[in-house]
Amino acid sequence: MALDLVQSLVINTVLCGTLSGLAYRRDVLTWDGTLAAFAVGMVIGVLGDVTWLLLLLFFLLSSFLATRYRFALKEAMGVQEGERGERRAANVLANGVAPMAVAVLSSLGLPWFPKEASGIVFLSALAVAGADTLASEIGILSRRVYMITTFEHVSPGTDGGISPLGQLCALGASLYTAVVGWFALFGLASAYGLALTMPARASFISIPILIGFVGCQVDSVIGATLERRKLVSKKTNNLISTSLGAALAYALLVAWGGLTL
Repeated sequence: MALDLVQSLVINTVLCGTLSGLAYRRDVLTWDGTLAAFAVGMVIGVLGDVTWLLLLLFFLLSSFLATRYRFALKEAMGVQEGERGERRAANVLANGVAPMAVAVLSSLGLPWFPKEASGIVFLSALAVAGADTLASEIGILSRRVYMITTFEHVSPGTDGGISPLGQLCALGASLYTAVVGWFALFGLASAYGLALTMPARASFISIPILIGFVGCQVDSVIGATLERRKLVSKKTNNLISTSLGAALAYALLVAWGGLTL
C-alpha cells in the first residue's frame, strides 16, 4: 500500500537531508545547490513517490561520477563544471523543474494524468537530463567534435557540438535510466507494496529510452542556435530540453494507450 503523508514526509526528509548534506560535504553541490536539491527532492518524493526520489538520487550519483571522470584533463582543457565539478542551485533547478512539475501533476488526481502512468513521464525527463550530462561530461573529452547543425569540425566544449563518444554516452544513459527506472517504479514498488506509477509492460521503457536520446539532440540544436547567439543560457537550455522531453513522453504515452492501463 502507498505511504501515508506522515510516513512520506519523514522518509523523504531523512533521505533528502542526509544525502543533500553528504553531497555538500563531498563538494558535489554548493550551499545553495544543496538547499535547491533538498527542495527538489522533497517535492518529488512527497508528491511523486519515494521511488522517484531514489531515481533522482541515482541520477545525481551518475552525474557526479561523469563530472569527476578525468577531471584533471577537463581542467587543463578549461571545460570543467565549476571549480571542482560542483553544481549550484541554477544547475539543480534547470534539471529539476520538469520532474517536479510531473510530480505535482501526478498528485492532483487528474483523469488525463493518472498516477499509475505518470512515472513514464517523470522517467523521460530524467533520461533527458542524464543523457545530456553524460554526453557533455564524457563526450567533451573527444577530439572528434562536430556542430550538430552543419557537421563542421569544432573544438570540444563548443555549444551545439556533438561527438560519436558523446552520442554513445547519451544512448547509454537513456538506456540505463529507463531500465533502472522500470525496476524501481514497477519492480521495487511491487515488491514492497508501494504505489505503482509505471505500467507493468516492460515495453514502455522504450519511451524514456527514445525521449532521453532525442532530448539530448534537442539540447544540442538549441545550443548550436539560440545558446551560441546568447539568446538562452545553458541552464535555460536544460530546462527547455527536459520540459520538452516530458511533454513528448506524455504525447507518446497517449498515442500508445498507456493512460488506459
